[in-house]
Amino acid sequence: MIAAAQANALGSYLHIRERFVRLEEEQAFFTIASEQRLNKRTVYGVFQRLRLAAGIVPRGSYPHVRIHDLRHTFICRRLERWQADGCDIDNAIAALSTYVGHTKVSDTYWYMTGIPDLMAIAGSRFEGFALGEDAHV
Repeated sequence: MIAAAQANALGSYLHIRERFVRLEEEQAFFTIASEQRLNKRTVYGVFQRLRLAAGIVPRGSYPHVRIHDLRHTFICRRLERWQADGCDIDNAIAALSTYVGHTKVSDTYWYMTGIPDLMAIAGSRFEGFALGEDAHV
């Protein structure tokens, strides 16, 4: 499973980093040996090289795939999968909100606006609520 391999790789990185960098509560995850954050320009350049090597192409209105696009895609796909699996999205979204570090759960709900199928379900549920029905789909 890819997610497990990625988690293991990040765990290994963290273990190695602990040998060289003093851990602090509000510290960036990826740092250089001098305990400084990685340079944003460097991170962006490496990401673009990896993106090209992986064959990831831009979609939408941006000319390049941005690192933040990966986060957006993850959240949207997770919501879609929960809906397909019949999960109670209202309960699951609270966990997702915490997982991605949103301080307000409404910030996570915002992602549903980018998924027409989920918006249709939300609209149906609201319509049922407005009519006094139990609209769980």
